[in-house]
Amino acid sequence: MPAKSSTIVTALTAAALVAVGVLGYQASASASAPLTAVRGDGPAADRKPAAHDQAGKKEQSPAAPAPVPAASGTGKRVVYALGAKRVWLVGADGKALRTFPVSPSTVNPAPGAYAVTSRSVSVTGSDGVAIEHVVRFAVVKGVVVGFSAAVDGATPAPDGAKKTGGIRESRDDGKALWDFALRGAKIVVVS
Repeated sequence: MPAKSSTIVTALTAAALVAVGVLGYQASASASAPLTAVRGDGPAADRKPAAHDQAGKKEQSPAAPAPVPAASGTGKRVVYALGAKRVWLVGADGKALRTFPVSPSTVNPAPGAYAVTSRSVSVTGSDGVAIEHVVRFAVVKGVVVGFSAAVDGATPAPDGAKKTGGIRESRDDGKALWDFALRGAKIVVVS
């Protein structure tokens, strides 16, 4: 009997250590990190020349960030501009902490204020693509709408033949939005 008891205790201890490890991993995967500064639209090739680099060529400097849409409300919020295909992470003071382009889904939410309803670290999107940092905030005609980043980093134009609600961003931008937009966070959609 003592050998059996020690085996049970060993098994329970091992199971507890595995559970603690899994919970620790989940906590680290969803932990907030500081946001990066506001930046321009895209890669260095899209930026205006500024200073000279070591080889005598001109370096690229960031383009001025797009301003937060005027009719997007006040306070801390995520602003999604349908026409501009752009997102702003706006602090409580009304200043943009970050802005970035997105690839819209085929199903768009109507302009208005929403709240983050659910989040997933990683899932498979309705288009069959592996995605991460999913932040959902609306349902339009049965289609769930939210922000996400493809694990492979792709941000393709949506397939018009499918009704999907995934607004795709780069992996870095997806992580920043994930850290910023916790459950219940305000999402404002403008035209």
